Amino acid sequence: MSNRPPRDHRDSVTPAEALASLLARNRAWVSRKTENDSSFFERLLGQQRPDYFWIGCSDSRVPATEIVDLDPGEMFVHRNVANLTPADDANFSSALHYAVDQLHVRHVMVVGHYGCGGIWAAHQGLGDDVIGEWLSPVQALRHEHHASLADLDEASCLDRLCELNVIAQVEQLCANPLIRQAWEDGQELTIHGLVYGIGDGLLTRVCESVSAPPAGRIAPLPKEGIAEPVSS
Repeated sequence: MSNRPPRDHRDSVTPAEALASLLARNRAWVSRKTENDSSFFERLLGQQRPDYFWIGCSDSRVPATEIVDLDPGEMFVHRNVANLTPADDANFSSALHYAVDQLHVRHVMVVGHYGCGGIWAAHQGLGDDVIGEWLSPVQALRHEHHASLADLDEASCLDRLCELNVIAQVEQLCANPLIRQAWEDGQELTIHGLVYGIGDGLLTRVCESVSAPPAGRIAPLPKEGIAEPVSS
Protein backbone atom coordinates (compact mmCIF):
# COMPACT_ATOMS: atom_id res chain seq x y z
CA MET A 1 0.00 0.00 0.00
CA SER A 2 1.28 3.47 -0.86
CA ASN A 3 2.29 5.83 1.94
CA ARG A 4 1.29 8.82 -0.17
CA PRO A 5 -1.27 10.99 1.69
CA PRO A 6 -4.77 11.44 0.24
CA ARG A 7 -5.05 13.92 -2.60
CA ASP A 8 -6.05 17.45 -1.69
CA HIS A 9 -6.26 20.78 -3.50
CA ARG A 10 -2.45 21.10 -3.49
CA ASP A 11 -2.09 18.16 -5.86
CA SER A 12 -3.71 20.17 -8.65
CA VAL A 13 -1.35 23.15 -8.27
CA THR A 14 1.81 23.13 -10.37
CA PRO A 15 5.15 24.29 -8.92
CA ALA A 16 5.03 27.36 -11.16
CA GLU A 17 1.54 28.25 -9.94
CA ALA A 18 2.54 27.76 -6.31
CA LEU A 19 5.50 30.12 -6.67
CA ALA A 20 3.45 32.65 -8.62
CA SER A 21 0.87 32.67 -5.82
CA LEU A 22 3.55 33.36 -3.21
CA LEU A 23 5.07 36.16 -5.29
CA ALA A 24 1.64 37.74 -5.73
CA ARG A 25 1.05 37.57 -1.98
CA ASN A 26 4.47 39.15 -1.42
CA ARG A 27 3.61 42.09 -3.63
CA ALA A 28 0.23 42.53 -1.97
CA TRP A 29 1.94 42.52 1.44
CA VAL A 30 4.44 45.17 0.29
CA SER A 31 1.56 47.32 -0.97
CA ARG A 32 -0.27 47.08 2.36
CA LYS A 33 2.86 47.91 4.33
CA THR A 34 3.83 50.92 2.25
CA GLU A 35 0.26 52.19 2.03
CA ASN A 36 0.18 52.56 5.81
CA ASP A 37 3.85 53.50 6.24
CA SER A 38 5.74 54.69 3.16
CA SER A 39 9.16 54.46 4.90
CA PHE A 40 8.64 50.98 6.41
CA PHE A 41 11.22 49.14 4.29
CA GLU A 42 13.67 52.04 4.36
CA ARG A 43 13.67 51.87 8.16
CA LEU A 44 14.21 48.12 8.09
CA LEU A 45 17.64 48.63 6.53
CA GLY A 46 18.93 49.90 9.87
CA GLN A 47 16.58 48.09 12.24
CA GLN A 48 18.51 44.92 13.10
CA ARG A 49 18.73 45.85 16.79
CA PRO A 50 16.34 43.39 18.45
CA ASP A 51 15.97 42.98 22.20
CA TYR A 52 14.71 39.41 21.81
CA PHE A 53 16.16 36.13 20.60
CA TRP A 54 13.40 33.58 19.98
CA ILE A 55 14.35 29.89 19.98
CA GLY A 56 11.29 28.08 18.72
CA CYS A 57 10.04 25.03 16.88
CA SER A 58 10.03 24.78 13.08
CA ASP A 59 6.28 24.09 13.12
CA SER A 60 4.55 26.16 10.42
CA ARG A 61 1.75 27.12 12.84
CA VAL A 62 4.08 29.04 15.18
CA PRO A 63 5.15 32.31 13.47
CA ALA A 64 7.40 33.99 16.01
CA THR A 65 7.04 37.72 15.33
CA GLU A 66 3.34 37.49 14.54
CA ILE A 67 2.57 35.77 17.86
CA VAL A 68 4.03 38.67 19.86
CA ASP A 69 2.95 41.36 17.36
CA LEU A 70 6.44 42.61 16.48
CA ASP A 71 7.69 43.97 13.19
CA PRO A 72 10.63 42.46 11.29
CA GLY A 73 13.88 43.62 12.88
CA GLU A 74 12.49 43.54 16.41
CA MET A 75 13.18 39.86 17.10
CA PHE A 76 16.05 37.58 16.07
CA VAL A 77 14.73 34.06 15.42
CA HIS A 78 16.16 30.55 15.38
CA ARG A 79 13.88 27.57 14.82
CA ASN A 80 14.45 23.83 14.83
CA VAL A 81 12.41 20.70 15.45
CA ALA A 82 11.27 20.69 19.11
CA ASN A 83 13.07 23.96 19.95
CA LEU A 84 16.31 22.37 21.17
CA THR A 85 19.40 24.29 22.35
CA PRO A 86 22.35 21.91 21.79
CA ALA A 87 25.71 23.57 22.42
CA ASP A 88 27.39 21.12 20.03
CA ASP A 89 25.18 22.07 17.07
CA ALA A 90 26.99 24.57 14.83
CA ASN A 91 23.78 26.00 13.38
CA PHE A 92 22.28 26.76 16.77
CA SER A 93 25.56 27.93 18.33
CA SER A 94 26.25 30.38 15.52
CA ALA A 95 22.79 31.91 15.91
CA LEU A 96 23.22 32.15 19.69
CA HIS A 97 26.67 33.70 19.29
CA TYR A 98 25.37 36.32 16.87
CA ALA A 99 22.36 37.13 19.06
CA VAL A 100 24.36 37.51 22.28
CA ASP A 101 27.76 38.83 21.13
CA GLN A 102 26.79 40.92 18.12
CA LEU A 103 23.17 41.97 18.57
CA HIS A 104 23.41 42.14 22.39
CA VAL A 105 19.85 40.92 22.87
CA ARG A 106 18.50 41.31 26.39
CA HIS A 107 16.04 38.41 26.33
CA VAL A 108 16.49 34.82 25.14
CA MET A 109 13.17 33.03 24.83
CA VAL A 110 12.85 29.25 24.55
CA VAL A 111 9.36 28.69 23.16
CA GLY A 112 7.79 25.27 22.83
CA HIS A 113 4.24 24.61 21.70
CA TYR A 114 1.51 22.16 22.57
CA GLY A 115 0.80 19.67 19.83
CA CYS A 116 4.47 19.50 18.84
CA GLY A 117 5.25 16.73 16.35
CA GLY A 118 8.80 16.42 17.68
CA ILE A 119 7.55 15.83 21.22
CA TRP A 120 5.06 13.26 19.91
CA ALA A 121 7.80 11.44 17.96
CA ALA A 122 10.06 11.27 21.01
CA HIS A 123 7.16 10.00 23.10
CA GLN A 124 6.31 7.26 20.59
CA GLY A 125 9.86 6.03 20.22
CA LEU A 126 12.61 6.97 17.80
CA GLY A 127 14.25 5.23 14.89
CA ASP A 128 17.86 5.39 13.78
CA ASP A 129 17.30 8.14 11.22
CA VAL A 130 18.43 11.75 11.46
CA ILE A 131 15.27 12.92 13.22
CA GLY A 132 15.66 10.15 15.78
CA GLU A 133 19.20 11.28 16.50
CA TRP A 134 18.14 14.92 16.75
CA LEU A 135 15.28 14.17 19.16
CA SER A 136 17.24 11.77 21.38
CA PRO A 137 17.56 14.41 24.16
CA VAL A 138 13.76 14.63 24.33
CA GLN A 139 13.43 10.88 24.58
CA ALA A 140 16.06 10.87 27.33
CA LEU A 141 14.00 13.51 29.13
CA ARG A 142 10.93 11.31 28.79
CA HIS A 143 12.78 8.41 30.40
CA GLU A 144 14.05 10.68 33.19
CA HIS A 145 10.50 11.75 34.08
CA HIS A 146 8.85 8.40 33.38
CA ALA A 147 7.43 8.06 36.92
CA SER A 148 5.63 11.43 36.88
CA LEU A 149 4.41 11.03 33.31
CA ALA A 150 3.14 7.46 33.70
CA ASP A 151 -0.08 8.46 35.51
CA LEU A 152 -1.14 10.98 32.86
CA ASP A 153 -3.34 10.33 29.85
CA GLU A 154 -1.55 10.64 26.51
CA ALA A 155 -2.63 14.23 25.76
CA SER A 156 -1.63 15.45 29.21
CA CYS A 157 1.62 13.48 29.01
CA LEU A 158 2.55 15.14 25.72
CA ASP A 159 1.72 18.59 27.07
CA ARG A 160 3.77 17.96 30.17
CA LEU A 161 6.71 16.62 28.17
CA CYS A 162 6.54 19.76 26.04
CA GLU A 163 6.81 21.91 29.18
CA LEU A 164 9.61 19.79 30.64
CA ASN A 165 11.52 20.06 27.37
CA VAL A 166 11.35 23.87 27.47
CA ILE A 167 12.68 23.87 31.04
CA ALA A 168 15.47 21.46 30.07
CA GLN A 169 16.49 23.74 27.20
CA VAL A 170 16.53 26.75 29.53
CA GLU A 171 18.81 24.82 31.88
CA GLN A 172 21.05 23.89 28.96
CA LEU A 173 21.28 27.51 27.90
CA CYS A 174 22.20 28.55 31.44
CA ALA A 175 25.19 26.18 31.22
CA ASN A 176 26.19 27.27 27.72
CA PRO A 177 29.68 28.89 27.72
CA LEU A 178 28.43 31.78 25.56
CA ILE A 179 25.71 32.63 28.06
CA ARG A 180 28.03 32.14 31.04
CA GLN A 181 30.61 34.47 29.52
CA ALA A 182 27.99 37.11 28.81
CA TRP A 183 26.87 37.03 32.44
CA GLU A 184 30.47 37.15 33.67
CA ASP A 185 31.02 40.22 31.49
CA GLY A 186 28.05 41.93 33.12
CA GLN A 187 25.79 41.73 30.07
CA GLU A 188 22.11 42.21 30.79
CA LEU A 189 20.61 38.94 29.63
CA THR A 190 17.52 37.06 30.81
CA ILE A 191 16.39 33.61 29.69
CA HIS A 192 12.68 32.82 29.57
CA GLY A 193 10.86 29.50 29.13
CA LEU A 194 7.44 29.61 27.49
CA VAL A 195 4.92 27.41 25.73
CA TYR A 196 2.57 28.52 22.96
CA GLY A 197 -0.97 27.20 22.75
CA ILE A 198 -1.91 26.73 19.10
CA GLY A 199 -5.54 26.27 20.12
CA ASP A 200 -5.86 29.65 21.87
CA GLY A 201 -2.86 31.66 20.64
CA LEU A 202 -1.54 32.35 24.13
CA LEU A 203 2.03 32.26 25.39
CA THR A 204 2.51 31.10 28.99
CA ARG A 205 5.54 30.84 31.23
CA VAL A 206 6.55 27.40 32.46
CA CYS A 207 9.49 28.37 34.69
CA GLU A 208 10.98 31.40 36.38
CA SER A 209 13.06 33.66 34.17
CA VAL A 210 16.82 33.46 34.77
CA SER A 211 19.18 36.46 34.73
CA ALA A 212 22.26 34.89 36.38
CA PRO A 213 23.77 31.41 36.74
CA PRO A 214 21.21 29.37 38.72
CA ALA A 215 22.26 27.70 41.96
CA GLY A 216 20.49 24.46 41.09
CA ARG A 217 17.82 22.91 38.88
CA ILE A 218 15.16 25.19 37.44
CA ALA A 219 11.76 24.34 38.87
CA PRO A 220 8.50 24.47 36.92
CA LEU A 221 6.07 27.20 37.83
CA PRO A 222 2.96 26.00 39.63
CA LYS A 223 -0.04 25.83 37.34
CA GLU A 224 -1.63 28.89 38.90
CA GLY A 225 1.50 30.90 38.09
CA ILE A 226 1.94 29.84 34.49
CA ALA A 227 -0.19 32.59 32.99
CA GLU A 228 1.92 35.42 34.41
CA PRO A 229 3.13 37.80 31.67
CA VAL A 230 6.79 37.99 30.73
CA SER A 231 8.43 41.09 32.20
CA SER A 232 10.00 43.44 29.66
